[in-house]
Amino acid sequence: MVAMALADVCWTLYFIDVEERRAHPAAFWSAMIILVTAFTVTNYVENKIYIAAAFMGAYIGTFVTIKWKIKTEKKHDS
Repeated sequence: MVAMALADVCWTLYFIDVEERRAHPAAFWSAMIILVTAFTVTNYVENKIYIAAAFMGAYIGTFVTIKWKIKTEKKHDS
């Protein structure tokens, strides 16, 4: 239950940072969502390396997406 509550906090902070186009903070919260969620399902995962891979994938995916969004918004404003 605590992990799920923490996941909700992470989701909330993630959405705030995405809206404000802050790539590193949003990427951090994205990765934390994966990490917290992994603790709730860790019994179903035999190889724990998948948790680290999901964490890194979430961080990189969010970071790149926000940077791309900032770049496209600057093009439209010019």
